[in-house]
Amino acid sequence: MPKLNSTQDFRLLLPETVCLEAEHLALASSTSALDKNNADISWQVYLNTLALLALEAWLDNKFADIGAVKVYRDLSQIAIAGSLKLGDYKLCAIATEHLLNEIVNIPQEIIEQPQLTPHFYVLLEVLEEEEEVIIRGFLPYKQLIEIQNELQLPVHNGAYQIPFSYFDTEPNHIVTYYRYAQPSEFTVAIIDKVNQVNPVKQIHSNITKLSQWLQGIIDEGWKTIDALANPELALAFSTRNTNQDTKKAKIINLGLDLNTKFALLVCISPDISEDTQEEKINVLAQLYPFNGEKFLPPNIKLILLSKAGKTLQEVTARFQDNYLQLKSFKGKPGTKFSIQVSFGDINVSENFEL
Repeated sequence: MPKLNSTQDFRLLLPETVCLEAEHLALASSTSALDKNNADISWQVYLNTLALLALEAWLDNKFADIGAVKVYRDLSQIAIAGSLKLGDYKLCAIATEHLLNEIVNIPQEIIEQPQLTPHFYVLLEVLEEEEEVIIRGFLPYKQLIEIQNELQLPVHNGAYQIPFSYFDTEPNHIVTYYRYAQPSEFTVAIIDKVNQVNPVKQIHSNITKLSQWLQGIIDEGWKTIDALANPELALAFSTRNTNQDTKKAKIINLGLDLNTKFALLVCISPDISEDTQEEKINVLAQLYPFNGEKFLPPNIKLILLSKAGKTLQEVTARFQDNYLQLKSFKGKPGTKFSIQVSFGDINVSENFEL
């Protein structure tokens, strides 16, 4: 086991804990009293209110050095869960007394109703007797929808049951995202606004179907190399890929600043076995600097993930690497996978289906 060499190292082992004040307990009691005729609802409202107030206090403390950041609480749906506004971000406080079997229950309404969905679901363990609340982790809305579509999460007593293992257990990443990312990176666009299609089913519209590229059907956001208007990038890619396979590129913005962007390039080609006539698709993925930069920043990563989120390949940029490349791979039509660009605390994933 590595030795702790500083106070900061020791702090990283401790959970984020908020001590409840008398005013928090009083407000939670008065709020839950509105449902005193139903003991179960009253108790849940009490827990939800304490979780919301604790999250608000924690955020206020984290942004105490930035006077312009305001946290606004919303108790209008407190019987379901409380929500907070942090700038353009919306956070939903999910209260629990304990994690049974490492399962988190999130009410259907705050997943399926667009007006209630947040950018982040924050899990808080309310220790009412100890007058403490522990922030256990958080889950972005977009990631939750991806998990739902892959695993078909069960619903029990009006709540989706989500394994705790999918949660980010470092709450301070919320602060990082607020500072360096855009809220739109954690949402799922509703395409059918007239019929208000359930957003849980719409993550498939964000999956790039590579087999369609071979038919000339290109997903929005993917462009030809020449269309990127970057001669150096076009030359670099063409000299490293001399075949005539289908190649497309997409600009990846990690939200670090307006000028820090990268180009994810994907090259595919059909592969048909002469013996079995089985059809597969070859895939090659590369990451390049953009906006005139010659080299990738050290430690930026290009990662290949399975449908279940398991890391299959990972490459990391060293000093003065001008591109990253995953080993080429092939798969049958219908196979799903993701390619992730990771730098520090920021991760951006592109989902694909062969």
